[in-house]
Amino acid sequence: MAPHADSPNESNTTSLPTANSQHAHHSPATRHVHPSPSDYGTANKNEARKYLRTYGLAPPGIDSYENQMKRCLGILEMKKTNIEKYQYLSVLRNTNVHLFYRLLSNNVKELTPLIYTPTVGEACQRWSELYTQPEGLYLSFADKGNLASVIENWPHEVEITVVTDGSRILGLGDLGINGMGIPVGKLSLYTACAGINPLKTLPITLDLGTNNQDLINDPLYLGSRRPKVTADEEREFLDEMMAALTERWPSIVIQYEDFKNPFPSLERYKDTYTMFNDDIQGTGAVILAGFINAVKQSGVPAKDQRAVFLGAGSAGVGVAKQLAAFFINEGLTEDEARKCFWLVDSKGMVTNDREGELADHKRYFSRDDNNGEQYKTLEEVVDYVKPTILMGLSTIGGAFTPQILEKMAAMNERPVVFPLSNPSSKSECTFEDAIKYTKGKCLFASGSPFPTLDFEGQKLVPGQGNNMYVFPGIGLGAILSKSVSVTQAMIYASAEALSTSLLPEEVEKNWLYPAIERIRDVSVVVTRGVIRSAQAEKVDRELALRNMTDDQLDDYIRARMYDPFKEHDKITNEINALIKGIASVEPQAEIGNARELKAQPNSTEGPRSNL
Repeated sequence: MAPHADSPNESNTTSLPTANSQHAHHSPATRHVHPSPSDYGTANKNEARKYLRTYGLAPPGIDSYENQMKRCLGILEMKKTNIEKYQYLSVLRNTNVHLFYRLLSNNVKELTPLIYTPTVGEACQRWSELYTQPEGLYLSFADKGNLASVIENWPHEVEITVVTDGSRILGLGDLGINGMGIPVGKLSLYTACAGINPLKTLPITLDLGTNNQDLINDPLYLGSRRPKVTADEEREFLDEMMAALTERWPSIVIQYEDFKNPFPSLERYKDTYTMFNDDIQGTGAVILAGFINAVKQSGVPAKDQRAVFLGAGSAGVGVAKQLAAFFINEGLTEDEARKCFWLVDSKGMVTNDREGELADHKRYFSRDDNNGEQYKTLEEVVDYVKPTILMGLSTIGGAFTPQILEKMAAMNERPVVFPLSNPSSKSECTFEDAIKYTKGKCLFASGSPFPTLDFEGQKLVPGQGNNMYVFPGIGLGAILSKSVSVTQAMIYASAEALSTSLLPEEVEKNWLYPAIERIRDVSVVVTRGVIRSAQAEKVDRELALRNMTDDQLDDYIRARMYDPFKEHDKITNEINALIKGIASVEPQAEIGNARELKAQPNSTEGPRSNL
């Protein structure tokens, strides 16, 4: 009888491979948990890799954090353009989120311009052209009436969202859904600066059509090819969205960003939802903080300050109102504070008696004391007003000419010059020009970053009135206090707190803002100020925080900040807890064997964190 087909001849058994008969692998049928992208980090030790089921799926070498960041910086160095660096960092954020934030935390000054302004401007202009991966939630007008079910598709719990309709991206105009780069970048800064967990953030772009015909004609454009919806249609859409977001996540903080007309939504929702508008309130707060310090350093009392604003849009008016609130706190009446401001738009100085209809938001600062004179240019207004402060929110690059800067220096011992428009190409003047034409006298802050300057043997560091100093703390303060709304007092408190956050050596150097490298510590101060204001306004729901001292509250804030350097400790703690649990059930089992059992790649038992 011939041997069984499956049984080798006895003489061949020593030369053929055999199955492993020593250990039976009969694992019970249980749920398989797939690793998340960040689980593949090369810094994970073998024990963690087996537990996460990534063992063998990454190169076997175990990296230090330092080597990981060195490799990333080397790759960045090889990229020839900023948009290529932006793309690389976007991929890194989506594939290894903890490494991305470790890299950003250690290089915040160098990398922020690559993930946000100015590079994000180009990224938005080319968003559809360069699209490679999902990075947020798109809510389309076609889904009106069904937004709650679309929002249900988001797989994570959410603490904060940034929403844009893409209708006014930076100074670049209507970019439709290409504006997604703004909420993505903004939320990266919420995490980097204030430690809000990246998995609890939600970028949202509203696809409400576009009036940009170039986009509609672009075959690569990924948004709806229809004209922008009407104001009434957008309001109805936003009503539905706000209700749906808060129904799913009742404590969510909602930040609006880069809407062409931001005032209606702010007025409509600010007392009903925990929401704020960073263009109006965040911009106003960060400039107010620098302004408070500039006024102190200028030596000119509040009542004698004269501020000329180039730019009377939503941002300009919002900033001016914030500064007026400071003057009121300094003892001026509301009318006296309002009279400290002269606004200039494309038609010249904003007055009650000039030709044409005046937009509603400009009326508060419109002048009635011009004796019928109409000043058409910024230089004419400067000659007329003789300002102590020159603010730019116009997106007109170079509008602060050498002649105007020289006049500011001639009229003031320490003129305040704030060219605040973004990106840098739209800035009203550069730091170099401001220093050169005021002979180093000016107190300077810009919206875009400028390099340090050598001037008469000194290294001068430009102040940057970057919203990232305040909006992360506003968001975190609202989250931790469980505030039912974001009041104007909370916004003001963020600015006041920021103005106090400078170190003595920074004050000695006449800095208006703290070093950006200290942004996490600064955010703690701002967050505390926001929480205390929420408590004073009685809009907080986390009432136990009221009983904490400031030092205790600071510790509480720090303890709740996401730290990318400690995230991998959670895996180690899970493994240790699992081993401890096994040991308590099977006291005779050796810990090493228990660890080996639970770390086997095929094992599906035990808890698993969703990183």
